[in-house]
Amino acid sequence: MVFLCRLMGTFRRSLGVRGPFSKSSRLCDKKQYCQAATEQLTGTFTPFMEMLQNRRMEASRSVLVQVQSAQSYKQLFTYCESMGKVKCMFHYTEGPEPMHFIIVEFESESDVANVLRSSSHIQENHSVPVASQFLWFRAASKKFGTLKASAQAKLTLENGTDVRNENDLKAALLRCNTVSEQIEQLHSLTKLNDVGHRLRFLTAKQVETTISGMFPRICAFPFGSSVNGFGKMGCDLDIVLRLTQDRENDNSRLIYHCKAASGSERSTNQRNMETIGDLIHLFLPGCNQVRRILQARVPIIKYYQHLTNVECDLSMSNMTGIYMSDFLYMMGEIDPRVRPLVFAIRKWAKEVNLTNSSPGRWITNFSLTLLVLAFLQKPLQSPPILPTLNRLAKLAGPNDYYVTEDGIDCTFLRDLTKLKFQTQNTSSLEVLLREFFEYYAQFDFGAKAICLNEAVAISKPEHSPLYIVNPIEKGLNVSKNVSIEEVEKFKIEVRNAAWILESKERNYESTGLIAILDSKDHIKNKLPFVLSAKNNRLMEISELFDEEERNSDPNVEYKNDEVKKQVRAIKKKTTETIKSLQFKHTRQKRR
Repeated sequence: MVFLCRLMGTFRRSLGVRGPFSKSSRLCDKKQYCQAATEQLTGTFTPFMEMLQNRRMEASRSVLVQVQSAQSYKQLFTYCESMGKVKCMFHYTEGPEPMHFIIVEFESESDVANVLRSSSHIQENHSVPVASQFLWFRAASKKFGTLKASAQAKLTLENGTDVRNENDLKAALLRCNTVSEQIEQLHSLTKLNDVGHRLRFLTAKQVETTISGMFPRICAFPFGSSVNGFGKMGCDLDIVLRLTQDRENDNSRLIYHCKAASGSERSTNQRNMETIGDLIHLFLPGCNQVRRILQARVPIIKYYQHLTNVECDLSMSNMTGIYMSDFLYMMGEIDPRVRPLVFAIRKWAKEVNLTNSSPGRWITNFSLTLLVLAFLQKPLQSPPILPTLNRLAKLAGPNDYYVTEDGIDCTFLRDLTKLKFQTQNTSSLEVLLREFFEYYAQFDFGAKAICLNEAVAISKPEHSPLYIVNPIEKGLNVSKNVSIEEVEKFKIEVRNAAWILESKERNYESTGLIAILDSKDHIKNKLPFVLSAKNNRLMEISELFDEEERNSDPNVEYKNDEVKKQVRAIKKKTTETIKSLQFKHTRQKRR
């Protein structure tokens, strides 16, 4: 692998770094990002917990109504106005039929209470009479009279659930003038929109309301990509359920009688989760495909809310996930280049099959995000773009002190307006993307671990193919699931991506960002580092060192005799090793 890194360096130095876009456009990018980064830090900043609370209050003031069509909004507005003041309305469709829905946000929670009090159930024996903020608008009849459509009604038409079509996305990227513009466009077209956020907070609110009768101070906190700013359209919803947010009041003489927990904390948690899973399955409208995964390290309930088209993961663990989301949210708010770069690298990883929607030995989007953030903390050849977590911890004030029930210290600066950090790095997104691939093409994954607490690569605390230190829970490896084959594939793919972005000899149709996202076979066959066709996760030695095949490839040249000698030596040694193993195997068979 060391040899491959050196070979990659030879390609870089000999092939140059100019792409199909003009130099002047890259200079404009630098000026633009420098100005945007300054404005983002000095402008209005909403801390994560405040943003979370604002979104939760927004959901408390809203109802989700299924309607016959988008044209129903005027009559719905008139009907709702008779019970409260409507602030705004959002329309979206769901399903192949399709079903039409309108989110109605009122001025206050009391308006929602009035609406729910006036709502009713269909008198049918097979339906469970559950009351929630999920409603449908019955068609008008003589009994209801005629509703005069209000001229004041305003409806925002926005696609709240569907993921952007790949062909449309590619066409939009091809219309861009620079790689940096392509990355920004990718982020703009695929990020979670306002309706997507509203639907996820309404989904969390549904669970919270269901159990609030027994636990009036319950709180369902969304966390993860849905709230940290790195979520894309169609992303899952992670929810942590807290039965109470109150601390013991030393001044109160009246104390609630409660049942003592039986068994260990974990077994109690599992039983509680099982009961909540039954409630979701039996009573909550729109919730189906409920699966209880109670033997995992963190017991979760997975279910699908088809009215909002959201896959949900519900847990009752501590607040560590919330504080991790807080940290990632801040990293994305510090510089405008962070989130577009993360989106581009996640998209690339998906196209080259590095990530998978199912859990397993693959690199996750969360791990990829931390890899990008760690790269942006490095000084390298230019100043770092992001501060380390330890620096944020040193700047923390009294209001930033947070410690979980398990004693995990989550204290770090939450208000970016107090952050005395301003990057002098003006690199464009195109340059950062290329440097990301170059950095990890040469990174020593065998001996070093990724650490965001300090901008240094540390020695691995334990043997794992990929070790990324959890910034909050420092004793955990967030990439412990990743196998050695997946790490090898990652190293090969970052070299291929770096080679494509730097190569002048683009003998394929795609250019810029499209080139590394295009997974067609005719492009893969032109890459200097390739994977076996038989095993999409391992390298075939004959493909890598076969001189006849290499000499027939116009995109790869051996630039000096030394490289040729190294290739021949490695091929010879590999052949001898294979023959030796075959001979031993034959002898053992004969015995």
